[in-house]
Amino acid sequence: MSGSSNRDWLDRSLAAVWHPCTQMQHHHSTGPMALPLVPIASGQGAWLYDFDGKRYLDGISSWWTNLFGHANPRINAALKAQLESLEHVMLAGFTHQPVVELSERLAALTGGHLGHAFYASDGASATEIALKMSFHHWQNRGRPQKTRFLCLEGSYHGETVGALAVTDVALFKDAYAPLVRQADTVMCPDARRAAPGETAIDVARRAAAALEAKLEAEGEQIAALIVEPLVQGAAGMVMYDPEYLRLARQLCDQYEVHLICDEIAVGCGRTGTFFAHEQAGIKPDLLCLSKGISGGYLPLSIVLSTDAIYAAFYDEATPRGFLHSHSYTGNPLACRAALATLDIFAEDQVLTANRAQAARLETAFASLAGHPRVRHLRQRGMILAFDVESSDPAFSRKFYRAALERQALVRPMGNTVYVMPPYILTQEEITHLAQAVAGALDAALENGEATDPPGDLAQNAKCYVKAAIAAKHGRTLE
Repeated sequence: MSGSSNRDWLDRSLAAVWHPCTQMQHHHSTGPMALPLVPIASGQGAWLYDFDGKRYLDGISSWWTNLFGHANPRINAALKAQLESLEHVMLAGFTHQPVVELSERLAALTGGHLGHAFYASDGASATEIALKMSFHHWQNRGRPQKTRFLCLEGSYHGETVGALAVTDVALFKDAYAPLVRQADTVMCPDARRAAPGETAIDVARRAAAALEAKLEAEGEQIAALIVEPLVQGAAGMVMYDPEYLRLARQLCDQYEVHLICDEIAVGCGRTGTFFAHEQAGIKPDLLCLSKGISGGYLPLSIVLSTDAIYAAFYDEATPRGFLHSHSYTGNPLACRAALATLDIFAEDQVLTANRAQAARLETAFASLAGHPRVRHLRQRGMILAFDVESSDPAFSRKFYRAALERQALVRPMGNTVYVMPPYILTQEEITHLAQAVAGALDAALENGEATDPPGDLAQNAKCYVKAAIAAKHGRTLE
């Protein structure tokens, strides 16, 4: 890479690479809607470095994947050792040590409740697998009428055709509507919906009552309810009380509906417990994992299932089996990265350490609560977010550019600013991140159009998602 510069790699990338979920014209633009393309040469710890030597604190863990820093020496060492023995073998008809050990350890983390692991490479694939498992389970059990799915308003579970069915973000779904088998949405328990005198628990109970009414009327046709436990990421870091999960679990049991917990973004310690659903004291029927499970190193996703669901496929007849497959299912390198990630959790007592980290984040960002344009400053574990009162359609891009100028990677989702950093930040880095966010906020608002207070941003979760047009992991499409 000697002699290469940012400009060299920018030109080559813009000519050859179709970047994900991006209007590519915005990468070429120089106006207020421009979206900078940043070429990265290397990463170390919480920092990313470009080819000109500039560095950026990775405030969003590279789309919520990186838990323990870039070029982590322990994960690096595990991958180097694995490379010397086995890089890949198909999992159909074969098995190997990393996939067996990872499956055993994940089952143990669920207390043995979810004892069977099925592998793919990305979160959307995990969603597809979980939906297909639920649907096929009911067919195999002689309940062919149970073919429909429920999801929460504002939900996001991926962008493949099956996952779009349970994704309630029009921006990603409308263009493909003829291809999508639409699921039904039920009220989101967004804590911002609290009316005067109400608490987050009250909102959760209202949402659960709406779910109960839906299941009472149509439960015989419903196969599963899929939720993002505690935090709906792409909806703008919507946060809700664990009471909703407790009540949803009871209702799913009562009406014989599977509960699918999509912990692709919120699992692996993000919310304060290893699995977010633990905070409600419940167990799902199916659990989706991806992103942080490999430490942010390699594509890996997993669906964990109960014995009961697994047993519905266990039969001499091949068509009753779960005939889903990916070429790189259970890739040994990805599984070894995940095992190294779990080792760090155990050896460093990460969940305990994260409680202190979350408190430091809260303290560092506390002053934003008094900002005249900030609404709903909120936090769940290592996820912190707030909404910004602005009618400027370029706000998110202005903020993103201003944050980069302050050496921080922070990409708002519409008018929601959030941080979701690696767990290894020092106090100095937390302070840097908070100062960069505060400075970027003022810079983005400086030339933005002021707006009258919009009322409660959470009155309607669907409208909120549409207002936060970039509702996808920090994309800034508008």
